Amino acid sequence: MTGACVLLVAAVFLFYAVAQGGRGVQPDGMTLTAQFDRIDGLVNGVDVRIAGVKVGSVIGSTIDPTSFNAVVTMRVDRSLRLPADSSAEVSSDGLLGGKYLSIVPGGADRVLADGGRITETQGSVSLESLLGRFIFSVTQMNQPSTPIPTPDTPPPATLR
Repeated sequence: MTGACVLLVAAVFLFYAVAQGGRGVQPDGMTLTAQFDRIDGLVNGVDVRIAGVKVGSVIGSTIDPTSFNAVVTMRVDRSLRLPADSSAEVSSDGLLGGKYLSIVPGGADRVLADGGRITETQGSVSLESLLGRFIFSVTQMNQPSTPIPTPDTPPPATLR
């Protein structure tokens, strides 16, 4: 009997978390797509945000067979009138946080319609790639360099 009560309470908490967590797909939203060179860590269900406010969710991702880029499909609030020149970027919640899709509204008079495409995009930045570049640049800075002779400095001495 106690086990059944525990399971029932757990089920109620799970239902509440799913219902109130804001992770569900918005059935009345409009669908948009965007193409990225890389979307590391961006999975179905992550937030789509404008100015840090959740306005939708990512509902799918595929590969474009021609360009081999990632095509992300998202559903956003239909009441938003996103300008056609809006941009999208894969952003991070922090150094070790999860990813989300950030939309930066443009200034065009024309707006994106249901099924529209955001053409200005910036993919995710790989932390490993940044660290590798940093380590490489530090290594290059620590290499001894040969001085460039000037007319005022004598040439280096040679041993005979």
